[in-house]
Amino acid sequence: MSDKTLLEQQLIATIKADGPITIEQYMATCLGDPEHGYYMSKDPFGRGGDFITSPEVSQMFGEAIGVWFATAWMMMGSPKQVNLIELGPGRGTLMADMLRATKVVQEFADAITVHMVDISPALRKQQGETLKGFPLDIHWHQRLEQVPAGPCLIAANEFFDALPIKQYIRTENGWFERMVEVDENDQLVLGISLDPVPAAKIPQWAKDAEPGDIAEVSPQRFAMAEQIGTRLAKNHGAALIVDYGHALSFIGDTFQAVSKHKFVDVLYKPGQSDLTSHVDFQALAEGFTAGGATVHDLRTQRAFLIAMGLRERLAMLRKNAGARDRIMLSKQADRLIGEKLMGNLFKVLAVTSKELGT
Repeated sequence: MSDKTLLEQQLIATIKADGPITIEQYMATCLGDPEHGYYMSKDPFGRGGDFITSPEVSQMFGEAIGVWFATAWMMMGSPKQVNLIELGPGRGTLMADMLRATKVVQEFADAITVHMVDISPALRKQQGETLKGFPLDIHWHQRLEQVPAGPCLIAANEFFDALPIKQYIRTENGWFERMVEVDENDQLVLGISLDPVPAAKIPQWAKDAEPGDIAEVSPQRFAMAEQIGTRLAKNHGAALIVDYGHALSFIGDTFQAVSKHKFVDVLYKPGQSDLTSHVDFQALAEGFTAGGATVHDLRTQRAFLIAMGLRERLAMLRKNAGARDRIMLSKQADRLIGEKLMGNLFKVLAVTSKELGT
């Protein structure tokens, strides 16, 4: 009996028949294959899954995001109708915490229509369970373009890191694209394209790279950022992007796989490991700007959450908690804003239509 996953067997057959595939194709297939893709049939979140996101750490994260969106709505002139959109909503925990935190702003609660954008049937079902207690209509979509036009607030927490990337590697003979191949033992291995990559495809910041250096780009992330920027510019609104990554484009390999809360080889058990890479916020900002939106200063998650009153919220929660819960709450807050934990690795980027301030 083969120890290969069904998707690995499928990939090997495809590569042997049609030739090597790009990292971009490999990542897209592993995450989104309709039958065996990582996100299509399982719940990867939480302690029993492969990773934990900020909303799963503490309600304080979602509450802060909710307050930010309610404030943005007021800055928009408090429109009577606004689409509250979440991209890649996971279990629905972030949306639930946002709705719970903002229900005291009755006009905002009355104005919002919730739109969840997710390709995963399994996660859509989980989101429905999480949100079934809220007295509002919730709409699900596979793509952002399916969401109706109109004033909008868009949340994207750990969404962009899972959109596929391309990797180019510098050699003595120029730039080549990194590929996934099959070796003589029927194992998936990393290789490079037969033909060099045209110089026009290599970003300017990578021009001085040395042999062995890797440049990561993501046309799909840029296209999504541009689409969000266009929606904001045309419809009036604000978006908040939270993800792990770097402020400026740089040379380096950040492509990674996680299984059961541990890093594994990117070719390990395709379809059963989460594949991501660090988000290049400089490139994202260029996409939002190309769409016509205004990009505001990038902040660390630590700086953002402290500015949104996380410490004050922690004190309030601790005041009404027992001794054991007080310790737990403090640990949760530290994980969110700790400089050596999620606080500095994760970044927060606000994007708005041009007439809105910060």
